[in-house]
Amino acid sequence: MSINTDKKKIEELLTRGVEEIIDVDHLRKKLESGTQLRIKLGIDPTSPNLHIGRSIPLLKLRDFQELGHRIVLLIGDFTGVIGDTSDKDSERPMLGSDVVAENMKTYAEQAGKILDMNACEVVRNSEWLGKLTYGDIGEHANAFSLAEFIARDNIRRRLEAGTRVSLREVLYPLMQGYDSVALGADVEIGGTDQRFNLLAGRRLQEHYGEEPQDIVMNPLLEGTDGRKMSSSWGNTINLTDEPNDMFGKVMKIPDELIVKYMTFATRMPLEDITETKQALALGANPRDAKVRLARELVTLYHDAASADAAEEYFVNTFAKKQTPDEMPELAAEGKTVLEVLVEMQFVSSNSDARRAIEQGGVRVNEDKVSDMNRVLAAGDIVQKGKRFFVRIV
Repeated sequence: MSINTDKKKIEELLTRGVEEIIDVDHLRKKLESGTQLRIKLGIDPTSPNLHIGRSIPLLKLRDFQELGHRIVLLIGDFTGVIGDTSDKDSERPMLGSDVVAENMKTYAEQAGKILDMNACEVVRNSEWLGKLTYGDIGEHANAFSLAEFIARDNIRRRLEAGTRVSLREVLYPLMQGYDSVALGADVEIGGTDQRFNLLAGRRLQEHYGEEPQDIVMNPLLEGTDGRKMSSSWGNTINLTDEPNDMFGKVMKIPDELIVKYMTFATRMPLEDITETKQALALGANPRDAKVRLARELVTLYHDAASADAAEEYFVNTFAKKQTPDEMPELAAEGKTVLEVLVEMQFVSSNSDARRAIEQGGVRVNEDKVSDMNRVLAAGDIVQKGKRFFVRIV
């Protein structure tokens, strides 16, 4: 594949969805030289679903791919067990290898919604990390000081608060760093919370006589509730979400995140995003901009026809406050509202169902339910929140 050295495309690659680059001048010269680079992105399978916060580095990987560079998607089946503490204010528990194996089953398929997987090298770091000896680990550890590790903001805060920091956590940056040695990475992509781990790759590459990788760091994305997007908080928009769910979640994000989502999580033309930003500043309705954003994301992860249908569903269900014509059906005549909520997985547990009813979030035939033991009849329509419906048959 020929390498594209178009300066405008290179400049957008180096700036869009980018917080910091080390070393930006060196990387720009490499990109403009026409040399094919190996671009590495590692993802630990700590949950079964990739969310659009993860799409920021994946889209950046695609940017490199479209310029003709060799991309390497590393699935951290070994590091996923150990656990990265970079973005945590408490110790991340070790995961069982069986849990990690289950989580990663569809990672390549999910990444394929963004990347051309036929032109992508997919690897797992257990291939080399699982073979290291204590001697190897000692050699890697000798390249770092404990002071460097504990100087990190989140580690320092935990130590000052008297919270446990395990020695296992100290080893994680060594593993991520050695991944770059094993893969011969020219560039590594990662979030700003990964800065220490990304720099560890440069340190170990120098130790082994390799040219240190350049680093492209992306900002972190907030979730639907305005907090950092995290599977553990349930505020994610997943790449695998069905079109209606994805569209509805996008419409819930805080207005101040619209432009950020457009810039980082889509490849909308930057000129269009600038126009949207200006229009919002002049008082345009944020709802219209969210519809555009929702359509972009549903089209990216599904197709344009799905975006059309999801928009129509949203308008009919929420904007016009209509019950959708099509919905799941459940043979549950004689069952209680609580039982149906749990069976349809509209809630995670009986207690979650009780809480939803007590908070007025459950309706039957458009009337709020107060009795969780209400018995349902054929033809009843149960609604939880704004997006979940089932017709009893």
